[in-house]
Amino acid sequence: MVDERVRLWDGVAVALVTLFADDGSVDVAGTAAHARRVVGEGVRAVLVAGSTGEADALTDGERVALVAAVREACPDVPVVAGASGAWAGPAAELVAASVAVGADAVLVAPPRRPGDLGAFFARVGAAADGRPVLAYHFPAVAGGAVPVEVLGSLPVAGLKDSSGDAERLVRVLTEWDGAVYVGSSVLTLTAGALGAAGAMLAVANVVPEDCLAAWAGDAGAQLRLGGPHVAAKSGFPHGLKRLMAQRFGTSVAARMG
Repeated sequence: MVDERVRLWDGVAVALVTLFADDGSVDVAGTAAHARRVVGEGVRAVLVAGSTGEADALTDGERVALVAAVREACPDVPVVAGASGAWAGPAAELVAASVAVGADAVLVAPPRRPGDLGAFFARVGAAADGRPVLAYHFPAVAGGAVPVEVLGSLPVAGLKDSSGDAERLVRVLTEWDGAVYVGSSVLTLTAGALGAAGAMLAVANVVPEDCLAAWAGDAGAQLRLGGPHVAAKSGFPHGLKRLMAQRFGTSVAARMG
């Protein structure tokens, strides 16, 4: 059994996009190749089928296929599978399927109507077969909230917080001893300076070098992330995919937006 407090990595991970063909089908090979590209630039881990990956538009089978392909393409870094569900049952099923194909950890948002959060994450954790479970706080986009007050009672190894709330980040870091990852690129430098475990960033799909530099304390790099950050948030996912197409020639096709 893996200790639930194990930190799989420190530093910047990419919140991976999902690439699609013009007919709307998932480009599994292309997505995995892009993951390998940004890992080659120095990102420390890959989050597959999260919010940035248009998870709401993917079937469970597509999500599992992406995890398997990225695991094969990126054998030397942790692969985290987005595995949220509308309630504990489907979330646990997706968690189990994801770890079966090689996910090193899972990222799970609580349902919008979670009931007992401890019981929800206990069931998810049982399905994870010893892999660390990271709670996901991004109630504006994915599932329900993960209140700071209950973090200490949850059977989770870490938290991804994509709220962009600096005050909440300080509270989490001072009130809880789990691994804290930010999901908002505007807090990259701040999170690194305050001792967070890392960041899982959408903009690492297009400017991984600036993400890494900002994490290391480069204020200029943090400021340069402003443009991609705004583009990634504006008309999601099209703004981010246009930037990727300009730099890497990848497809702009999307299912959402």
